[in-house]
Amino acid sequence: MSRRRIPRNVSRGNAVRVAGGVGAALGAAQLAAAAGVVAVDQIRKRRTAPSEDWPSTDPAPVDVVGSTVTTYTSGTDLFPDMLAAIREAEHTVYFETYIWKSDEIGQQFKDALIEATRRGVQVYAVYDGFANLVVSPRFYRFPAGMHVLRFPLFRPRLLPHMRQFGRDHRKILVVDGRVGFVGGYNVGDDYAHRWRDTHVRVEGPAVWELENEFVDHWNAHREEHHPTIHDTGAAAWEASIRAAGNAPSRMLFPVRGLYLNAIDRAQHRIYITQAYFIPDHEILTDLLAAAKRGVDVRILVPEFSNHVLADWVARGYYTELLRGGVTIWLYQGAMMHAKTATVDGRWSTVGTANIDRLSLFGNYEVNLELYSDDHAAHMEAVFERDLSNCRQLTLQEWEQRGRPARIAERLLNPLHPFM
Repeated sequence: MSRRRIPRNVSRGNAVRVAGGVGAALGAAQLAAAAGVVAVDQIRKRRTAPSEDWPSTDPAPVDVVGSTVTTYTSGTDLFPDMLAAIREAEHTVYFETYIWKSDEIGQQFKDALIEATRRGVQVYAVYDGFANLVVSPRFYRFPAGMHVLRFPLFRPRLLPHMRQFGRDHRKILVVDGRVGFVGGYNVGDDYAHRWRDTHVRVEGPAVWELENEFVDHWNAHREEHHPTIHDTGAAAWEASIRAAGNAPSRMLFPVRGLYLNAIDRAQHRIYITQAYFIPDHEILTDLLAAAKRGVDVRILVPEFSNHVLADWVARGYYTELLRGGVTIWLYQGAMMHAKTATVDGRWSTVGTANIDRLSLFGNYEVNLELYSDDHAAHMEAVFERDLSNCRQLTLQEWEQRGRPARIAERLLNPLHPFM
């Protein structure tokens, strides 16, 4: 009896249908896992009120090759100084933020910028359109003469590639070319009172680093009715303090490079503080290699961030990190939103970029990089103070987590390219 042969196109069709069914099932499982962790997090938030009391370090000025760098770890210290700088402006104000709330502090910034415009200061302001969709459009009405760019939600003229749709996640303020601010703080009441973050103030020649970042970004993305800002070039070159700006539309991602370079050089200690820590393969590999050669590698993150899915995706890396000798410290009672690192008491960075795919490959970001023993020593002191409000996640505790948690981690970890 001859054996009946199954047509090849039929077997291929069955394979495609099976693969489609498996994909649909996986997608449904991921959706269910995401919905589950979000629901649990909402219950936790209702039961646990955020704290407004955590250890902070007083602003301390440090000289870095002729520029003064002051580090802020409290919005109640930072925002008054930023507002004072705007109110003292005589010539130009460059203001850029990811989130600009229409609450009391947001209104204070709006009033200060409008007042500066009315006394003849050239004011340029940028805010992200997507990040502020929940804010009433009426808040973003400004007088004639004030130059305002709402970084667009959609940019259809660009190629349909993920990197072409990055958000403007930067936070910069530069006044009269004499003082500049950069860091993780958005503008709003919550960020002043209920979030732990880090910003720096720069005075002196290095202000140009932040001014140049704003000018280049404005000129690249301004609309036709916006004026071009004159690019002056650097009055002095100083490699010890420099700004690195990610520009996805131009395929430039220097922030990732500065992290990789510093981690690769480390001999003694690496202290990293992040809001969302989802390292790519190279950063993960370099951190594990550093730990293997005896470097004290510490990662400080919030135990519960404001993006619960990012927390769960990050947990997919904890096993490898903990087994590799990296220690993980969970910040308690408040949203830790800082994006900082220090290595060997010699190098440090403060800025807007998280160690995740969105910041390092997708969004517009800016980090200040500093080669300064004095500034690194101050950042290490800040880190040690933050540790006093953390609990250490041990490998023993982590490996005792339940089966449902392990399943959720496996289902959600493939989402890391979107985080």
